Amino acid sequence: MRQLIEFCRPLYPTWNAALSDKLLGSFELPPDRKLKSLSRGMKMKAALLTSLAYRPRLLVLDEPFTGLDPLVRDEVIGGLLEVTEQEKWTVFISSHDIDEVERLSDWVGILNAGKIYLSESTGSLQARFRRLEGVVASAAKLPARLPGSWLAPEITPHQISIVESEYQSGASERRLEDTFPGASQITASEMTLREIFLALARTFRIKP
Repeated sequence: MRQLIEFCRPLYPTWNAALSDKLLGSFELPPDRKLKSLSRGMKMKAALLTSLAYRPRLLVLDEPFTGLDPLVRDEVIGGLLEVTEQEKWTVFISSHDIDEVERLSDWVGILNAGKIYLSESTGSLQARFRRLEGVVASAAKLPARLPGSWLAPEITPHQISIVESEYQSGASERRLEDTFPGASQITASEMTLREIFLALARTFRIKP
């Protein structure tokens, strides 16, 4: 590990030896072990150390958590959060691990067919998405045309569930009542980033 650090250090004029030593200790990396003998989790920590020690303004991580066990994942995320929050760096993460993206990110972008479908703060995204559910008549059916902001509609005898992507307190519930006369016990539930992503993914899949 020390050999890797000594190799990388001359390549970056901004290399910070104190930060490098701190990360070496906090990541519990064995300084005398060769890189090829390290586990995947340790190699990920080593890569993160060499990426952070020169104090980059922008750090790009592509699927950084793939194949890591839960403990190593937490250690990597903890170290990443600690250093980047102190230094006010920007971290760009590309990942299908939505739970970790939600844990780490304050801004989210979602791609569909290679194009950016949305890009906004995590708080804004979760504020405008709600899962609306209510009790309806047993013969109720989905109308041919639904509001454009409704995603992933599901209807069963006596139950309707839709994802409202432009939620407005009170107004969204009334629109559900207008669409399904007699609907009752309507609830609006907050959604995790994973639930939002799945609703969007299902919508992308069924569109022509």
